[in-house]
Amino acid sequence: MGLPLRHQFRIARYVVGKKLRGEQRFPLVLMLEPLFQCNLECAGCGKIAYSNDILRQRLTVEECLAAVDECGAPVVSIPGGEPLIHKDMPAIVAGLVARKKVVYLCTNAILLAKRLDEFTPSPYLTFSVHLDGLQERHDASVCREGIFEKAVTAIRLARRRGFRVSINCTLFQGENPEEVAKFFDFVTELGVDGITVSPGYSYEKAPRNDVFMGRTESKTLFREIFKRGTGKKWQLTDSSLFLDFLAGNQSYECTPWSTPTRNVFGWQKPCYLLVNEGYAPTFAALMTETDWDNYGTGRNPKCDNCMAHCGYEGAAVDDALAHPLKALAVALRGPRTEGPLAPDPEIRYARASTGRGMALPVLSGGSSAAPPLRKSS
Repeated sequence: MGLPLRHQFRIARYVVGKKLRGEQRFPLVLMLEPLFQCNLECAGCGKIAYSNDILRQRLTVEECLAAVDECGAPVVSIPGGEPLIHKDMPAIVAGLVARKKVVYLCTNAILLAKRLDEFTPSPYLTFSVHLDGLQERHDASVCREGIFEKAVTAIRLARRRGFRVSINCTLFQGENPEEVAKFFDFVTELGVDGITVSPGYSYEKAPRNDVFMGRTESKTLFREIFKRGTGKKWQLTDSSLFLDFLAGNQSYECTPWSTPTRNVFGWQKPCYLLVNEGYAPTFAALMTETDWDNYGTGRNPKCDNCMAHCGYEGAAVDDALAHPLKALAVALRGPRTEGPLAPDPEIRYARASTGRGMALPVLSGGSSAAPPLRKSS
């Protein structure tokens, strides 16, 4: 893993402590989403499809730090929107670092070079730069030319100034495993501190929904990528068993409570990726009032093709804690790339026809929902 040992130790100590206290559901990573506004309009993103009055909303520094204290997760990921648009982002990050939280500030890097002087290098802070492939592939993914070069320039600058930098890579339909492997080689040569990789989740309100993969397609792609990584020094920050899950070798249940989300509407049910399931006023209410059994692959059709971190990294961590020798073996040899795929969870939701041949689950009563998303142009 491309994660410092001190961070691995802090996270492991936190998880073991929770287990020893008998807690079955607890947060591992807080998704702190202080704004939805972005300076890109990516084809696979549904986060910017709100009305302009909502896109202008921000969580304050005080609200962000209160959410972190309320949740208690050892890791804080700051997505968006584009976090560097937020004028108070340096103060938010400083508050998190002072609390010794492991912070991943997710950015498309358009503003990174301009705002870098406002931050202080720290082993607790990592700029997680969104790159989905080499130049042509990434620029097509974000629907704007020139973004790849701007991001790479910012990465080099941040590394020279002593900042930790990782790559956040999301894979979509039509990926060429050879090209993905070349991309991993390229960013490894850049000297990044880690690579986080996951298949894209099919946001209902994304401008395009033909860019997302099904589960079998995702597993086949990751097997082909991992075959090309044998003997290379890719610093993949995901846990070994999550990578093995991506390659289709583990059957995991979704654990959305492991990555709760706090944004301008409140605490989002049940996870970062489902935007119309309601919101809770507090973290405690989120944990106690969410009907977790209604979510996850096989439990809800909206979740059936999801293999994202916020659902399954927590399950992989649980498995590693229960079976450390298995996790070590996978870490040493890498994910298996041949043989049968592990079965997906069985379908357990009640199907109800919408009149268009689409199945929907019967969900229990929820709490306040977010305002409707505006239609993308």
